[in-house]
Amino acid sequence: MILDFVKRLFNPKKAMGKHEGTVKFFSYKKGYGFIKFSDAEEEIFVHASDLMDKIRENNHVTFNIEASDKGPIAVNVRCVAKK
Repeated sequence: MILDFVKRLFNPKKAMGKHEGTVKFFSYKKGYGFIKFSDAEEEIFVHASDLMDKIRENNHVTFNIEASDKGPIAVNVRCVAKK
């Protein structure tokens, strides 16, 4: 299941564009959080250093995906709508 998810994330057509999701959890104190994809049940890790805007839980965001040593991460995270 996780392998299928990773394959879908790095699909050449999908990896080129922006992804959308909702911030499920984010802590500036801890410096990280998770974003839930709009079109899937999966979540992706986001680090505070990869934010373009300040985000909070339940914000709608766009982001790109990059590979890291520990798996895919969200980068260039921008807030689209604040709740």
